[in-house]
Amino acid sequence: MSLKEFNDLAELDPAAVESLLKLARRLQDRPEPQALAGKVLALLFLSPSLRTLSSFQAAMLRLGGGSFVISPDMSIHGLETRSGIVMDGAAAEHLREAVPVISSYADALGIRAFANRSSLEDDLSDREYKAMRELVTVPLINMESAIQHPCQSLADWKTMDDLGIPRQGGKFVLSWAWHPRALPLAVPSATLHMAAMRGMDVTVAAPEGFELPEPIMARARAAAEHSGGSVRATNDRAEALEGAQVIYAKEWSSTRHYGDRLADAELREQLQDWCVDDPWFGTTAPDCRLMHCLPVRRGVAVTDRVLDGPRSVVIQEAQNRMWGQMAVLYQMIGPGA
Repeated sequence: MSLKEFNDLAELDPAAVESLLKLARRLQDRPEPQALAGKVLALLFLSPSLRTLSSFQAAMLRLGGGSFVISPDMSIHGLETRSGIVMDGAAAEHLREAVPVISSYADALGIRAFANRSSLEDDLSDREYKAMRELVTVPLINMESAIQHPCQSLADWKTMDDLGIPRQGGKFVLSWAWHPRALPLAVPSATLHMAAMRGMDVTVAAPEGFELPEPIMARARAAAEHSGGSVRATNDRAEALEGAQVIYAKEWSSTRHYGDRLADAELREQLQDWCVDDPWFGTTAPDCRLMHCLPVRRGVAVTDRVLDGPRSVVIQEAQNRMWGQMAVLYQMIGPGA
């Protein structure tokens, strides 16, 4: 299987996803330290990162290749990202020139650009990321855009496989968690779709005003119908967690007040009890695992005793980012290509 772009896990058929997972496990067990010898990966970070940056650099090194990183803070000229702007401010260079130049130095390019969270319609359509895609002529990896995070989803799928959590029939809860700020929809959107593709029975648990947008839900329901799973939503945490094998905690913006910072803050201020803690699991989900993409605010989204306890697999998830991305790179610019 050859990959020219890794933008959305849903763009791959189940056999292609399984091929990547099988390759990730093989590279984990039987390294190929020269598979990408002489290959270069360019990493353009328009949004901050810890795991994505370090896991991609580690993946390239483990496969014998190299990488370089560009971010606006590193550019002595500053990078302008807006379209149709008169550049009479601080930034002296526009992405329309920067992206083609950066990609010309590399065999593949990864781009990370969070949502602006001003227009829900624009973010759902991934408008800004799609505009950058048009400037790239080498294989491209979406390292998180306004509405996609395929690298995280591949790692999460592998993590559940590693843990022996069933695909069809497995019960997966995607739960909103409290955060003092409005955060993007990329991870909840991608996570919901990943679990639906996997054939799991998925429940989205969120308080009123934080329901996921209907286009995201409808797309996931279609994936679940194809895979033999199901998708539903509720604001009843206890009911959602009954019999759950996984709770995936994630913070995201109010969709009722999307782009309205003050209204969002007023609504979320009343919801600080949406911090995942041991009492959530009661007696109905005794073996439920906690997943979170990280970073996570301790005592805000999840308590210390859950994060440090036997339920938590967040470190394993983070490590699987590297193995999954090694498989993507191997198929994109290595022997698999």
